Amino acid sequence: MNRRNFLKSVALVGAAATSIREVEAMTLLSQNFKANNPALNYDMVAILGGEPEVMFRKAIAELGGMKNFIKKGDKVAVKPNIGWDKTPELGANTNPKLVTEIIKQCFDAGASEVTVFDHTCDDWRKCYANSGIEEAAKAAGAKVVPAHLEIYYKDVSLPKGKSLKKTKIHQAIVDADKWINVPILKNHGGAQLTISMKNYMGIVWDRGYFHANDLQQCIADICTYSKKPVLNVVDAYRMMKTSGPRGKSAADVVLSKGLFISQDIVAVDTAATNFFNQVREMPIELVSHISKAQELGVGTMQLDKLNIRRVKL
Repeated sequence: MNRRNFLKSVALVGAAATSIREVEAMTLLSQNFKANNPALNYDMVAILGGEPEVMFRKAIAELGGMKNFIKKGDKVAVKPNIGWDKTPELGANTNPKLVTEIIKQCFDAGASEVTVFDHTCDDWRKCYANSGIEEAAKAAGAKVVPAHLEIYYKDVSLPKGKSLKKTKIHQAIVDADKWINVPILKNHGGAQLTISMKNYMGIVWDRGYFHANDLQQCIADICTYSKKPVLNVVDAYRMMKTSGPRGKSAADVVLSKGLFISQDIVAVDTAATNFFNQVREMPIELVSHISKAQELGVGTMQLDKLNIRRVKL
């Protein structure tokens, strides 16, 4: 089935319950990803058809378990998207069930502490509360810290950046042994899409500089920061197809039930962009921070060169 016919076949089951049909979505995965061999040591795992926590359990197991990434005694920062004063069903923030499972698995792997934060756009207290993430993270044993004041940030240099040569990054990232990047896949008015790379804008203080100095290049530049996430976990359970990044109503949201996980931030964002295109056309050329990051050597867009595990639950 070609892409145009697929778009016509997407089931729109009411404004609040739009969904991708499972059979077509697995065709989507096989079209977009090519597994070079069935062995372990996957570069990426793509999961379709489960609840957020179930999909993550399966994905991390396919990568050999969280102990491959988090070691005993590690201080871990988990960075979801918590930018908006919105409830989970509106798809503006990372799903709290996914955040909970990641925190639990970090502790099970031996993490000594887990810290959760985001530099929010709306009032941080309301975002933390109404997203469901603050309650979920604390219940799982994590510390939830604010990010609304400059004193929480530390100076870092970005010698490989083109437009962005230095910035201030939240101390939770700077001081952590490891960090996990947990964006939600959604439309964004400025960057076109917000996924793993755009989620970095929630770890910096001066986002205004990004918008004033070539947003797409600055997003690529910040991803050259020396402390890379040990995992990029893309929440595509609910996908805001339009009116992003805040959204207007449940009519903007597709129940897509997907999850992508990789250490390669360029590859995982390329895959997630392909997935988004099954619901709404978004040429990857318009999401130009992805190709700009590839040019900087951050990762690869060549998915056919990667060993990708695809799982339908």
